[in-house]
Amino acid sequence: MPKINKYVDIDTVEREAKKDYIDRHSPFIHCDTTATKGETFKVMVKMGEEYTHPDDFDHYIANIALYNGETLLARADFVAGTYGNEKSHATVTFTIRPMGSKLNLVAQAYCTKHGVWESTPVEVTVN
Repeated sequence: MPKINKYVDIDTVEREAKKDYIDRHSPFIHCDTTATKGETFKVMVKMGEEYTHPDDFDHYIANIALYNGETLLARADFVAGTYGNEKSHATVTFTIRPMGSKLNLVAQAYCTKHGVWESTPVEVTVN
């Protein structure tokens, strides 16, 4: 089983290089905190808030997956060069249809050089 790295609050990290490493590898979920049952709901996942990630042939974000708890909802796959071989924030917007009373969203991303990285969970109330 691969090691899963988790985001650490970079304000608590002293060295700038470590902040860069943690931030650029961490997926961040951006969505509303409430959704309507049975209606489409958009969830954007962005790699890094402050720092961009490389897009080299041997070091890039290969995929971003969105989970509700342990249930895989969606996944987007990328190839080297998707972002023009330039450092960038790999970003994907998933459209899902919530059916329960809440969502416990977690994103995971796979860096070809540094493994699997997991977001901070985001809870969404479904009305």
